[in-house]
Amino acid sequence: MSVVIVGGNERMERQYKDVCREYRCQAKVYTKESGMSGKVGSPDLLVLFTGTMSHKMLQGALSAVKGKPTSIARSHTSSIAALRGILAQHTAQVP
Repeated sequence: MSVVIVGGNERMERQYKDVCREYRCQAKVYTKESGMSGKVGSPDLLVLFTGTMSHKMLQGALSAVKGKPTSIARSHTSSIAALRGILAQHTAQVP
């Protein structure tokens, strides 16, 4: 399963990827708007940490997956616990 995480804390990028690996997912993490444009692709799951992203970044991520069969999960907090909950719900796996 491919996962794209948009938003979150820059210092936690590695931890986000490690948690996704526990759930057997390949992850791309974009904490800044500048690195995201045109690179989102067509993931199975788009995780939006809305508390740490700008409105423009949110709109860019949503327009990148518009019309594609991508599940979208939003979380106001950008914690590891929130990510684990989202992945558990969408992958139906326990690491």
